[in-house]
Amino acid sequence: MSIKFAGLHHVTAIAGDPQENVDFYAGILGLRLVKKTVNFDDPGSYHLYYGDATGNPGTIMTFFSWPGAARGRTGTGQVSATSFSVPEDSLGYWTERLVEHGVRFAKPERRFDETVLAFEDHDGLAVEIVAGPGREEGEAWAGSPVPVEHAIRGIPGVTLSEQSGEVTENILTRLLGFEKAGEEDGRTRYLSTGSGGSFADVLALPEGAPGQTAVGTTHHVAWRAPDDETEEAWHEEIEARGLHVTPVLDRSYFHSIYFREPGGVLFEIATDPPGFAVDEDPDHLGESLKLPPWLERRRAEIERSLPPIHPPRERV
Repeated sequence: MSIKFAGLHHVTAIAGDPQENVDFYAGILGLRLVKKTVNFDDPGSYHLYYGDATGNPGTIMTFFSWPGAARGRTGTGQVSATSFSVPEDSLGYWTERLVEHGVRFAKPERRFDETVLAFEDHDGLAVEIVAGPGREEGEAWAGSPVPVEHAIRGIPGVTLSEQSGEVTENILTRLLGFEKAGEEDGRTRYLSTGSGGSFADVLALPEGAPGQTAVGTTHHVAWRAPDDETEEAWHEEIEARGLHVTPVLDRSYFHSIYFREPGGVLFEIATDPPGFAVDEDPDHLGESLKLPPWLERRRAEIERSLPPIHPPRERV
């Protein structure tokens, strides 16, 4: 059975200093900080969420912040790059903006009829600006330092580095409902729906070293389930395939299950509801520290343990 789904929900990576993270993603990239909370499994560290104006699924990049932790190593069994989409005519703006802020980037390259601008954030995490037709949708945030016409519209897809692409292809196509769309320069693209859907690019690196998850690497990628019923169906299907899957976990803003695909990448299935406005006014997303009910009694202790963070500095 293949359960069709709506594509990518969010990507979660690991950052070092939280203020540098805010300065880069909200300041340079112009994303909205839609939620400031903590890692529910490690409440002494921030969990920061960035996205479009209202934090729609498919636009969300999140970070666990571990100040002072060691750098990781990107390798096989990991998401090795996260792509951000911009309108086709915005590439010139973005090259100028990155130069202005001292961000080094690779020479733009063509990939599957799109232009890709690859660079790293301050922690060494690989990110890309992808400009191409059909990337004009999304709810741009009017309060961004980036003009609305050039704003990042969302996360169209990710790159998965694998020692073998075959086992991952089986999960993508037979479980998650992706369709193989093409191959180019050792990269195989899978699309969740039609040409405008989310993509998962698989790089087969049989001699590649396994990644080491720490600062500057991606922790997991989450795929969308429109509702709890669909997520339960996925849970049953994943179990039926002999993969270990967690129980459904309440993440306040969505409900989640987690499993590792056979190549080693940690996958999450996250529901669209209830969304980021469940505990904050949409006009004031990300302005105060939000805690789930079971951590509220520890608020004073948690706030003392977290370094203060402020709105982004435009020049970092």
